[in-house]
Amino acid sequence: METFDPQAQADDVMFFTHAAATKVKTLLEEEESPDLCLRVYVTGGGCSGFSYGFSFDDKVAEDDTRIENAGVAMVVDAMSIQYLMGGTVDYKESLQGSQFTVQNPNATTTCGCGSSFSI
Repeated sequence: METFDPQAQADDVMFFTHAAATKVKTLLEEEESPDLCLRVYVTGGGCSGFSYGFSFDDKVAEDDTRIENAGVAMVVDAMSIQYLMGGTVDYKESLQGSQFTVQNPNATTTCGCGSSFSI
């Protein structure tokens, strides 16, 4: 697997849609915590091998990749970005519910719910 240079242009590495950024901004305003970032990460597990995770974080590591949109930031750690390169984080509302989603061009298979994948 290629090594990732965290100094590379973040917009070329991953995308953070306006819908996702707007939802993050709304959640941060509700929590009255405008300094938090949306952290996107990959963990082992799930029905396909890896799972996507989302959390709010007030700490950004030196090797995190930071992507901004609509005045809010999304951060991805150095290990996870290798699996998410070229991917898009979006926010969708449907009859099944609302959720952040990842469109990952590196995933060879995904589970039915879209929260786990394999490479």
